[in-house]
Amino acid sequence: MGGTWQVLFDGGRQQRYLPDRQAVLRYVLAVGPRAVSPRFEVHAETGRILLADGSDGGLRFALVEVIDLTRPGEIERIRRELAEADEL
Repeated sequence: MGGTWQVLFDGGRQQRYLPDRQAVLRYVLAVGPRAVSPRFEVHAETGRILLADGSDGGLRFALVEVIDLTRPGEIERIRRELAEADEL
């Protein structure tokens, strides 16, 4: 998936837009310990929204993953994925 990524956290009260999946994972690792909730919803851009009058309605996003840092092994999984991506 290309394009913009969106991360929703702290019960949906906060969101960030990031350029790629690796940036999302780095952000989750950096912010996770200080976040109100350990749950992060990761959404990927799926295209643009075209309004009925033909005007641009902005970006469309779809949920692709929920990262829960309390899940056993989740932090290690994220670190492993980042290390593998850095090797490419």
